[in-house]
Amino acid sequence: MERLGTKEKIASFMQKEKQDYAFKRKYAQIRAEEFRSECDRRGLNCHVSVGGLDSIILYIFLHEVCGIDAPGVSASTLEDQSIQRVHKAIGIINVPPLLREDGTRWTKPKVIQEFGFPVISKEIAGKIELLQNPTEKNKTVRHAIITGETGEYGGWQKNSKMQLNQRWLELFGGYENENEGCDFQKPDFLVSSKQSAVIISRKRIVMIGARNTTACHIWD
Repeated sequence: MERLGTKEKIASFMQKEKQDYAFKRKYAQIRAEEFRSECDRRGLNCHVSVGGLDSIILYIFLHEVCGIDAPGVSASTLEDQSIQRVHKAIGIINVPPLLREDGTRWTKPKVIQEFGFPVISKEIAGKIELLQNPTEKNKTVRHAIITGETGEYGGWQKNSKMQLNQRWLELFGGYENENEGCDFQKPDFLVSSKQSAVIISRKRIVMIGARNTTACHIWD
């Protein structure tokens, strides 16, 4: 933990969280400009993978605040029709989803069938997704999601933000009933935190920001 500088990173992040809107806006602008400058230095292009609200705001922020003319790209057909209308209005480039192994393209029903339903937010869905896919490696994280208790990496916290809200624990916490001695429900469907961007491109994804991040892909 000390070798990774985890305590310092957590302290720095918490300090930034306490700052006002003006600071956060300027900080985001600086990070975005640094990202674009690094792309230019490497001779790379960049674009914004646009899906829902977070990435739409990122696209507008880059264009109107930062003056970064990065094109927005989306497999809009995988989004809700209301989102598709916004994409069209702000000039997002619509690309077809990838081909599946059977030669057909991904559709929204196929994505839901294979990867599951998105639930409320990517953060909540990501936690539920971990509960639905238990491994020895994510055992500690799953414990934190149910109880709020973190281990050494999380600073030995109690009632941490890792814990799912009670309403979601009641509906989805049943995967850990045997391990945690609880009595929550377990749904008969999968939950997914994946975005359409995952279906669009296999390129490396670089994240801007921290919580509720939105992805920018790098093109060769």
